[in-house]
Formats: sequence, structure tokens, C-alpha cells
Amino acid sequence: MRIAGIDQGTTGTKAYLFEETGEARELFRANHRQFHPGPRRVEHDPTELLRHVSAAVEAAAKAGAEILGLANQGETIVAFDRRTGRPLAPAIVWQDARTVAFVERLREAGAEATTWARAGLPLDPYFSAAKIRWILDHVEEARELRREGRLAVGTSDAFFLRHLVGRFVTDASTASRTSLMNLATGEWDEELLALFGVPVEVLPDILPTAFPFGTVAGHPRLRLGAGVVDQQAALYGHGCRQSGGTKITFGTGAFALAHTGHRPTPDPEAGILATVAWKIGDRPLEYAIDGGVYNATSALDWARDLGLFRDYGEIDVECGETALERGLAFVPALSGLGCPYWDRSAAGLWIGLELGTKREDLCRSVLEGVALRSAEVLARFATLAGETERLRIDGGLARNAAFCRFLAEVTGRTVEVPGFSDLTAFGAAALAARGVGLELPPPSQEVRRYRPGRDLRHLLARFGEAVSRARGWRPT
Repeated sequence: MRIAGIDQGTTGTKAYLFEETGEARELFRANHRQFHPGPRRVEHDPTELLRHVSAAVEAAAKAGAEILGLANQGETIVAFDRRTGRPLAPAIVWQDARTVAFVERLREAGAEATTWARAGLPLDPYFSAAKIRWILDHVEEARELRREGRLAVGTSDAFFLRHLVGRFVTDASTASRTSLMNLATGEWDEELLALFGVPVEVLPDILPTAFPFGTVAGHPRLRLGAGVVDQQAALYGHGCRQSGGTKITFGTGAFALAHTGHRPTPDPEAGILATVAWKIGDRPLEYAIDGGVYNATSALDWARDLGLFRDYGEIDVECGETALERGLAFVPALSGLGCPYWDRSAAGLWIGLELGTKREDLCRSVLEGVALRSAEVLARFATLAGETERLRIDGGLARNAAFCRFLAEVTGRTVEVPGFSDLTAFGAAALAARGVGLELPPPSQEVRRYRPGRDLRHLLARFGEAVSRARGWRPT
């Protein structure tokens, strides 16, 4: 049986075909536009996203796929007409922080204890609930359609599924990213809905992750077997399906997840959130802990756009003494600080600049900053997921050997990089296969391993000093 996986991510859409023999081939790839219409605003064109997803589906059908898995951006939301499927406004992307003032008012009122207790999440513009509230407050057509009972607002997957299978639905892993779902029950939570002022009737129904969603419109032989958040798809794709399995995906941001079994274990004191990993059919929910770093590859792209380097090969360079050991640190808080700080007042920071600082020093410090922020998150994971010797990673930065080696040294773990790097698409396909009772083998590729040559974990304390100086710069 041929199974396709689609990864609809922050910067683009990719699709792969996977065979039960372990073979894999790319079917489709396209980037979409990023819009920044104002400070702290990040938007996508929902019509463009849907066009790319539809093209990926066409490619999968043409290649003979029978089962399809779809991974989505997570917290990104789309408002649309429930009857026609027409979007009402640009998609508000997970990076968007226009709701920071609203979120701060809730925090000052003591609401964060409720979101931690019921959703397993801190209060942050990152999650979907405040974005949905913004749509209800600021998009006139949304208010009109709500009065008519035609308003649909949900994570981007609900918009895609409305067009692909004709159902206004989401899955439990994606719903767990909204701050509106009760983490223990897997259902929309009345107290959270009231807190954010979101009416339940505008939200999609919550289904399992691996589940027969339906036949894809226009393709009677193609069934959608899974819908899942991209990071959870990558966790499954890495094979982290038992408690303790840990991965980091280095995409636009860096997202660390560790499987924790059938019990949600958020840790507000450590700033570690809990999330649904997936739900397979009628089996119990499975959970993970999650720690997001908002800027990873996006920080490198920013440095490249400044002219600090042209090609990623230029920054894949080993060095004896690290930039931080020489006193130069970069805090990649260009969109604020995620886990464990959850601080949108933080700003990107270089500290330790001097007349002798060279362009290559700046580039090295950016790479180190992303690795060190990720190491901060993993250090907080240890109490909940346990210490593991292996760390599985994927994403663009996983191709940078110098970065991988430094990450191994500041985490004290062996970093493993699968030869097949698009683990999100594979995870979506593997979950879709699981939904129909199959076990899809991973693409047969050699795994690269980077073992710590030095123990640089002591650098975290010095880096923490730089992080503290980056905080409180932006008004909230």
C-alpha cells in the first residue's frame, strides 16, 4: 500500500510518498509568502496555503497513494464561512504576538493558573485562543457570520479538512495547542472557553489523530487517515513512541518534545508545558512535554539577510574555542523567549561585541545561541522525561555538522540525525498507516551520530546571564 504524508509548515508545504518496503520519494514542494503587516504581526494567505495543500494531494493521488496523513502548523488559525469554506481574513500565524496586551490582562487577573491546570499551557500569544478572540473582536464579517450560525474559526487544519473531506474537524493533538481543550478529557473546556470568550459553536469537532477522517474530495480512492500537529508528527516519525523518547525539530523555531505516556505532566514551575502527542483511534490519549524556542532557522535567515553570510555551507565550520568562551553571546529572542521563560518582552541580543569581532564570530554566536536555548529547554525536561543518552533531531540545522557537534557538547547527549530528514511528513504518513492497522517502516537511511567531544554544559550558566539581559526590553 502506498501512503502519502503532507507537511504544511510555517514556510512551505511538502509531500512524500512512502512504500511499505521503506522507500520514499518527494512528490511536491512549494513555499508560500510571509506577511508582516505591522509590529508583532505574522500572517499567511489561507487561499495560497490551501492551493498548495490541494496540489500536494493531487500529486499524492497521481502517484497512487491510497492513504494520506496531513501535518499542520499547530497554533496558526483561520476564520472562514462554514457554509462556503471562504476565508474571512488572513491566517494568524503561531509567531504572531498582536494579542500580547490581551494576554497580559488575563495574566494580571490571575488566569494563568487556570490555563496551566486545565490546558497544560502558560498564557502566551503563541497559542490559538487569544488569536481566535482577536478575530471575534476585530473582523466585522466574523461577527455577522456568527449571528447567522455560519462562522468557523479554528486551527489551519480545520480549514483544510473542510475542503478536503467536507468536515469541520480537528484532531486532539492540534486542539491541545489552543488553550481551549481540557488536557485530561480531550474535549473543549467550558471554563477555558469562558476565560477567552470563545463560543464553542464556532470551533471544530475534536477527533482522534489516527482516524478515518473520510475520502478526499475528487479522489475516491484516497482516504485521509491522520491529522496531526507538525511537531507531534515529527515525534512519531523519529520513533519516540515510548516514555522518554526525545526529539528536537530545528525549523523556523526549535521545538523539543518528549513522550511521557498516558498522563499529562505540565510543570509550571519549570515552564514546561504538556500537550497531546496523539490519539490512535479509540485508544487513550498519549502525551508529551513540549518546549518551544521561537527562533532557530529564522534567526539564521535573519543573519543571512543582514549579509553576514550567503550560503549555509559558509557557517558549517568547526572552531576550537567557542564564541561564548571568547565572551560573545547571541540570544535568539527575535520573537521573544518561549520555554521556559514565556516572555514576549525579551528581544534579540548580541553581547560581548568589540572592535576585533568579525563577521564569522557573529555567525558562530547565532548558531551557538540556538543550540544553547535548546539545551536550556532540555535541562528542564530531565525531571519529567528523565535523562537520556540520545537526542534525535531533524530540520534544516540538522544538516550543519558544526551545529550538531556543539549541540551534543552543550547537552551532554549523543545527537542522532536520520538520513531522511523530513520526519514530519513521514510521521503524518506513519500515523495514517497506524489508523488503518498498518506499521509503516521508516525510510532506510543511515543515521549520523555526533558524540560529545567535550563537556560544555557549564556554558549554560554564562549564557543564562546573557538571556537575563535580553528580557524586559520590549513593552508588553
